[in-house]
Amino acid sequence: MPSEMLIKIFSYLDAVSLLSVGCVNRHFYHLANDNGIWLKIYSSCFQPKKTIWKMKSEQTETVSLGCAALHDRKPGYWKKEYIFKQIALVKTRVMQLVKPVDPYTGLPCKNKEAMKASGLSWIIVLKDKNGKEHVMEEANLSFKDTSVTILWYSTDWPCLDILSTLKLFGVIPLLPDQSRAHSKNGPRHRSLIAEYHLSNLTERSVEVGADKLVRLFCLNSGLVVALWKAKNEIAFVMTSLHYHQLFERSTLGSATVKYALPPHKPLLDDVDPEYGLHDYSVHLDMHGRSCTYLCGTFKSLSCRKGRVDEYLKLTAVSLKDNTKHLPLIGTPGLSWETGVFKGNVKDCYVMDVTLLDETGKPFWCFSAPVCMVLSSKTSGLYDYMGRIYTTDYADSEGKVCVELVWLEETKEYFIVNLVLYVSTKKVNDWFGTNY
Repeated sequence: MPSEMLIKIFSYLDAVSLLSVGCVNRHFYHLANDNGIWLKIYSSCFQPKKTIWKMKSEQTETVSLGCAALHDRKPGYWKKEYIFKQIALVKTRVMQLVKPVDPYTGLPCKNKEAMKASGLSWIIVLKDKNGKEHVMEEANLSFKDTSVTILWYSTDWPCLDILSTLKLFGVIPLLPDQSRAHSKNGPRHRSLIAEYHLSNLTERSVEVGADKLVRLFCLNSGLVVALWKAKNEIAFVMTSLHYHQLFERSTLGSATVKYALPPHKPLLDDVDPEYGLHDYSVHLDMHGRSCTYLCGTFKSLSCRKGRVDEYLKLTAVSLKDNTKHLPLIGTPGLSWETGVFKGNVKDCYVMDVTLLDETGKPFWCFSAPVCMVLSSKTSGLYDYMGRIYTTDYADSEGKVCVELVWLEETKEYFIVNLVLYVSTKKVNDWFGTNY
């Protein structure tokens, strides 16, 4: 087919379709870069203040197609201009949405709207031992105060024995279009969030829970892989991402390299380090993906310089102060579904923690699946006589220890102890001090 005829056909395509056509072959790529087509697309979206003429059909042509705007520009110039300007508009829209901050969490309060405006989504890519990739598109989202939980399920998972790696990506369309659904076949940017090796999955990972159908294994960074009990194959994959640094991790990395945080500049603190941490607050959300068991903020947390195994201790709920003991709503469990089956893994839930410093800025944040473990000791509290369960979480920046009591009479759990241990190294790096 003559090039002139192809260009005429391409002129009826929108920007996203035109970019897709340009990926077919080298010939189509050069034709799809035609300045005449892209100038028409550009001028229809970004009309200058002054127009050159108006047609009787009320269609406005903002730039003459025979002027220097076409002949003095290299092929693809107006395509690049259009893409750069569209990306800039989306960034501006997203920045406006994330500017308002929730005073309780210290995080943007319109994260859900910002994700929709940017077209942000997540995929997992399973790579088998032969190098073939299996892309699993996002299946289900659950939004909470400080995190988003993503669940992938399919009836066509590849066999676990042939898989080598699992990669988690944030994905944004090159040209987000609010008027239409985002196509998985359109031009998109991938940002690598995490990569895991699946060999010896059950031996190398921590089992966080199980029910009659599935077993849950937690990989690094809070990603959960569920295996069918009967045949030891993947049933579903789930991860929970904290809103803090969510956009950076999901958009600023490349397809092969994760986003690296810039070096932190220590904040000048006029308080003597001997005084310790002061006026901190923590926002805690305990949920089972679709339901919330506890959501609350604990303020005025402080600690002296005294260390506990190279940690600084912040007590949110004290065993001795029964006025702060809190009941959970319902019985903790992690709900799941695969489109055909559904279930609930008891004594397992997602914990979201957002620790804010004295200025109200996020200091330590995470969202991760945790499990409740029956303790060998019994409660010595007169008001809470029952079995004791503990939940522990730890990473390189700190630890969280939760103690719960099960009251048989009222069939509910009470949090009687909640302690955060912040790494002394993190505090020193953050403030440039020597605690």
